[in-house]
Amino acid sequence: MKKYQKIQTIFKRDMSNKGQIIEGKFSLPEFEYLKDNQWVFTEKVDGTNIRVFWQPQELQPIRFGGKSDNAQIPTFLYDKLNSIFSYELFSKSFGTEIDDYMCLYGEGYGAKIQKGGGNYKSDGVDFVLFDIKIGIWWLQRKDVEDIAQKLNLKVVPVIGEGTLAKMVEMTKKGFKSQWGDFTAEGIVARPKTELRNRKGERIITKIKYKDFN
Repeated sequence: MKKYQKIQTIFKRDMSNKGQIIEGKFSLPEFEYLKDNQWVFTEKVDGTNIRVFWQPQELQPIRFGGKSDNAQIPTFLYDKLNSIFSYELFSKSFGTEIDDYMCLYGEGYGAKIQKGGGNYKSDGVDFVLFDIKIGIWWLQRKDVEDIAQKLNLKVVPVIGEGTLAKMVEMTKKGFKSQWGDFTAEGIVARPKTELRNRKGERIITKIKYKDFN
């Protein structure tokens, strides 16, 4: 299963000072060039990366993976994923004759996942979707939402739009999570019209509340 690309923090870090961000020093030239364009902001969830792979022609049509192929998924989260994703659900929604694989990228979150996991869900764990790739194609947000509806999945909430300066201002100030009465971990942002760099990587960035506090 293909790993989700690393999402670069918007600013560079001062590694001689405990990795503190250097506000105003963009980590990639693309971020500086596009800083005044419109970006779409979604809430960053403090969990663990999960990949769900669907290819009905394979001997194992549904597979789960963590951030990397070597990452271990906790047993309690693996059990939850098995209860959410079934062959019957996928085949009913998409059929069994697709030529390309489908990979769902999301976050496993809840009790015992990260330090603040219980803020999201105190009595168990769950999965929230943030991206889908079918073959070589990354799906648009509306298509991600459509598939999420078919599979009865949550999608990371869109919390606003604006420039990268607005993203930084929102995160520095702190805002309430869509999951409850606590400060959200941060923001993931991508240009309103999705773009790629010279390496063919999608342009996506992030910033966390704890980077300022």
